[in-house]
Amino acid sequence: MRRSQMPSTHTLAVLVENKAGVLARVAGLFARRGFNIESLAVAPTDERFSRITIVVDAQSAPIDQIKKQLDKLINVVDIVELSTESAALREMVLVRMKVDPGKVPEIEELVEGFSGTIINATEDHLMLSLSSHPEDLDDLLSQLRPFGIEELQRTGAIAIPRIE
Repeated sequence: MRRSQMPSTHTLAVLVENKAGVLARVAGLFARRGFNIESLAVAPTDERFSRITIVVDAQSAPIDQIKKQLDKLINVVDIVELSTESAALREMVLVRMKVDPGKVPEIEELVEGFSGTIINATEDHLMLSLSSHPEDLDDLLSQLRPFGIEELQRTGAIAIPRIE
């Protein structure tokens, strides 16, 4: 699958205290400065901390300024910029499709080629679940569109540094 040579986005893994209002302060920092967040995923790592994965457009957001501003927020514990090479980055997508029953084997083969699964099927509908690099999901979705995507939901990217 493809990976861009020049990054079009920056991915930040931000460890924060797991307290009410922290996510709003982080998102507000981006909004006040006019930086567009392409995706945002957050979940607790334990009872004390949460990890926020933020993907921002490289053109509109000076990464050094973002990191300095985030570091000023009192509940931010750690900020790590992750590159494609230094991190395992994944996104999940759920897709509901209305399909011609004769096309199901072709769709199944395509989904299996991307290590996805069919989680629900009726005579003329399929529901798919896939987890992969966001660019790979873009590739798959472009191949599935001609078959009839009715609805989809993406999680936004999550990432952690690779084991070295």
